[in-house]
Amino acid sequence: MHAHLGDRLVVESPSTGVVRRDGEIIGLHHEDGTPPYDVRWSDTDDVTLVFPGPDAHVQHLETEADDTPSGTGTVGDDTAVSRTSANPGDIGRRVAEERRRRGLSREETARRARISPQYLAYLEEQPSDPSTATLFALAGALDTTAGSLRGGGVDRPPGQGHALLHPRLNDLDQEECRRLLSTHGVGRVAVTAPDGRPAVVPVNYEVVDDAIVFRTRPGSVPAAAAGDEVAFEVDHVDEAMSQGWSVLAVGPATTVTEPDAVRDLARRAHTEPWAGGTRDTWVSIRPTRLTGKRITPADPPARR
Repeated sequence: MHAHLGDRLVVESPSTGVVRRDGEIIGLHHEDGTPPYDVRWSDTDDVTLVFPGPDAHVQHLETEADDTPSGTGTVGDDTAVSRTSANPGDIGRRVAEERRRRGLSREETARRARISPQYLAYLEEQPSDPSTATLFALAGALDTTAGSLRGGGVDRPPGQGHALLHPRLNDLDQEECRRLLSTHGVGRVAVTAPDGRPAVVPVNYEVVDDAIVFRTRPGSVPAAAAGDEVAFEVDHVDEAMSQGWSVLAVGPATTVTEPDAVRDLARRAHTEPWAGGTRDTWVSIRPTRLTGKRITPADPPARR
């Protein structure tokens, strides 16, 4: 018997062939995939070390969809079946991003979710679709929801969570605003478009020598920022905690034309523009005003 991380171990009745128990293989003890396995059982969510007997077989998980309709394959040892999911593979990227955002190592996240670090690495690096139990365990370990890890709500605007019972709205100082702007990310620039209408467009940005810089195309809406005073805004909302922050930078925008400066910006860029295509016009914003707000829970009232 050979298995891979993410496969299912199925235990059937020897006489009737009815599935008595099944679970997700979340840990291997041998590189060749031979038993024993760490299995998270679907009926109890318990994780146990299993030495499969003659009534057990492996149900392999295909990471690529095939032409076989779901549910029509024959189940047996070394038989591949498909398991459908909303965006399999995206789950791993969301898990990795949430883990990094919270400053957790793979080992600590795996310990909290009761899975092996090797299985967590597999989830983060390969197109995979973990079981519902494992997804909930990961969500609990990362203090988020299974729906968020699956991408539910990716098309919803932020801020639909419940308001805090005792919110506190604080002004941010200049140093904190600069720290939150960080070195790169996605922000929004407010400009007057070439047709004379106001527009707010998202751009990938960098912070270089206290200037906010982004790449675009000549004649585009973001390129219209050059030559004017513009507003640039970055924010973050934590839906689960109903809190977040916002930073607003205002200042003159110019097009970077000096060849050495353009090459230096391209060399130091962390990411390619999400919009794709050739975008080699750099626009620089030098903030003359930097303000920000943060909303957090207020201290609970003192008991008398």
